[in-house]
Amino acid sequence: MINFILWIIIGGILGWLASKVMKTDAQQGIILNIVVGIVGAFLAGLLLSPLFGIPTMGHGNFTIGALFIAFLGAVILLAIVNLTRRGRLR
Repeated sequence: MINFILWIIIGGILGWLASKVMKTDAQQGIILNIVVGIVGAFLAGLLLSPLFGIPTMGHGNFTIGALFIAFLGAVILLAIVNLTRRGRLR
């Protein structure tokens, strides 16, 4: 249960930071920030972690590398959403 709560908190923070970087924060609320952070971290865990050889946060491994990969996944997810929604990156 504690691990799930940590995922929501860390996902919210990473989603908010990613939305600040991609300049979509004004369009998103806290729920969408959490969703972007968690989904971005999940996708990055599947795709980027094996590429860089960094373990994911899924096993309670909250390292700087795992947090950076999760943040990168959230930024990439927002970039894909911006491309499909507007046809351009911000």
